[in-house]
Amino acid sequence: MSNTASGLPIGRGLLYLIVAGVAWGTAGAAASLVYRASDMGPVALSFWRCAAGFVLLLAVRLVRPSAAALREPLGRRALRTGVTGLGLAVFQTAYFAAVSATGLAVATVVTLGAGPVLIALGARLILAERLGRGGAVTVLGALAGLAVLVLGGGGATVRPVGVLLALLSAAGYCAMTLLTRLWGRDAEGDATRTTAGAFAVTSLCLLPFALAEGLLPHSEEPGRLVLLLLYIAAVPTALAYGLYFAGAAVVRSATVSVIMLLEPVGAAVLAVVLLGEHLTAATLAGTLLMLGSVAGLAVGEARGARRREEPVMAV
Repeated sequence: MSNTASGLPIGRGLLYLIVAGVAWGTAGAAASLVYRASDMGPVALSFWRCAAGFVLLLAVRLVRPSAAALREPLGRRALRTGVTGLGLAVFQTAYFAAVSATGLAVATVVTLGAGPVLIALGARLILAERLGRGGAVTVLGALAGLAVLVLGGGGATVRPVGVLLALLSAAGYCAMTLLTRLWGRDAEGDATRTTAGAFAVTSLCLLPFALAEGLLPHSEEPGRLVLLLLYIAAVPTALAYGLYFAGAAVVRSATVSVIMLLEPVGAAVLAVVLLGEHLTAATLAGTLLMLGSVAGLAVGEARGARRREEPVMAV
């Protein structure tokens, strides 16, 4: 149950992705607390998130250097890092713009809903990965759960410009996922180096927009703000993206995209537990649908890996 290029077992890759999805789900609640404690804008927050995540991963590499990436040619590694960072920048920036244009609910549903569809199509055309009838039903179930979870409260406003920006965000996420899977199959890489390089590229892409928005926030609680920013940089950024890039290199792309739908599930749970929001029937139904879909695809991925690893018996 391991990928021949990276050596990471499929089961561990699935675990990495699940942890990454849950960690991403905490970013929204932490960002809400940042907005309450300061006047920081979303693009500036995204910039500091990636820049601080880069510093943390750089420190990790200095403490625990890895020789795995040395076997990859320098030019190929630079191309992979640059394209991944650009995809991440498009994914984050277009999503924030979509939220501003059409609201959080519609932007989330379009971005995270279109992502699995684009990834499934791209994986079939580029990577020759078959989703299968059962996998297609599971993906549809996950998307239905996402729509119920996010739109169940009503009050959503759909604006065409916001929808187009959300689709652009989904395209950036799709490119990032497919290329990670493609390069992960063909070469032995280093997830920490890839993640740090992507953060460096993304930070450079976001810097002009962050400067225009206001890079340095004002706060009456600077200590609390710094702690929140450190948490966002460490857990849902450096840790989560490092695990994501490692897991996405060995797990089928469509499975990756559905497991990452744990992000809105985690955000909904934290909103109820920590932020005092009410647990509605839509929240519960959407959460159960999405958790069931994630579990179904994860089990199917693990079983498929087991079958591929079983030796063929001669008759």
